[in-house]
Amino acid sequence: MIEKNHPSLSVGAQCRLLSIARSSFYYELMGETAMNLDLMVVIDKQFLETPFYGVQQMTWHLRNEGYVVNYKRIRRLMRLMRLMPIYQSPDTSRPAKGHKTYPYLLGGLRVERPNQVWCADITYIPMRRGFLYLVAIMDWYTRKVLAWRISNTLEADFCVEALNEAIHKFGPPEIMNTDQGSQLTSFAWTDRLKRVGTSISMDGKGRCIDNIFIERLWRSLKYECVYLHAWETGSQARVGIERWITFYNHQRPHTAHGGQPPAVVYFNRNETDQQVQAVA
Repeated sequence: MIEKNHPSLSVGAQCRLLSIARSSFYYELMGETAMNLDLMVVIDKQFLETPFYGVQQMTWHLRNEGYVVNYKRIRRLMRLMRLMPIYQSPDTSRPAKGHKTYPYLLGGLRVERPNQVWCADITYIPMRRGFLYLVAIMDWYTRKVLAWRISNTLEADFCVEALNEAIHKFGPPEIMNTDQGSQLTSFAWTDRLKRVGTSISMDGKGRCIDNIFIERLWRSLKYECVYLHAWETGSQARVGIERWITFYNHQRPHTAHGGQPPAVVYFNRNETDQQVQAVA
């Protein structure tokens, strides 16, 4: 798909044209044992069912299932997978050093049109002999996935690439809501939003329920696509994810809109709003 020695296009240019984070092209299998990779899949599936399981409860669960594990291993793997349990109240732990956080702006807000609120999140994608990370940007009202990227690292670059694509294609949102992960509190991410006039909203630490729509997206993606395959390479993962997201946006019925797919609602509502504005 990508040629290292292409006569006129660099690897970076080819990755941009194919909407691939450049780091995913250079993807190398993560240095985890087969046992840990198997554990990560089990943890990921269980976390989708019980997102309130912390390290202790997840360790107990795995022991009850017959796995010989200790707290130290499960803590490391859950951190590697970027899994943070839902707490009864917002955790006051600090974000990444030097990163500013912002208040949660969606409490009591009526979201009633496309591009009023976007949300973004990162999830872990298991593969046959390693794993990747996936970031997605979603329109809160219609649930349409506006842009996404995969990467083999948790640097902020692939998140900003997805954000730039979404803004370029659909214009900036009024509000962007994310968690307090270091990638989404980074200067590169927040500065891009500020420069287009978007208000920044962030969930409380450990409150993924505040961003529940994209959490539901991860559940659907993993059970309907990711867990049904055992991808060997980043390119295979990208093709499979792209196919499913296209299906999700344009064909998969969504309960939030009476069975209409997200993209249909997004474009129909935008067209209606533009007609109303033109008449006014």
